[in-house]
Amino acid sequence: MRDAMPVLFELLAAETEASVRAVLGHFAFVFIHPYMDGNGRIGRFLMNVMLASGGYPWTVIPVEMRAEYMEALEKASVAQDITALTKFIAHLVNEGMKGRPVAHLPE
Repeated sequence: MRDAMPVLFELLAAETEASVRAVLGHFAFVFIHPYMDGNGRIGRFLMNVMLASGGYPWTVIPVEMRAEYMEALEKASVAQDITALTKFIAHLVNEGMKGRPVAHLPE
């Protein structure tokens, strides 16, 4: 963890697009697990700070979508494929920009 956090900060500082920073930063932070508890909450908070820095809306992951969120995080961790997580967050952000609440991913 001591080596990973500085690398995370360097990655975030080098990325100019807030949406990319938010997805990568959230995933990397949760993957590193720097705390015994609260990784998800802090990771989602950091994701929102990074989204807000680019003018994107504050994005809440609905409890009804927890299984899809966890599945996307697991795929990113195990299969090293961040596509599902990126699409998941992008869908929530896009719907938030339209002022629509989200309770499920589109079929």
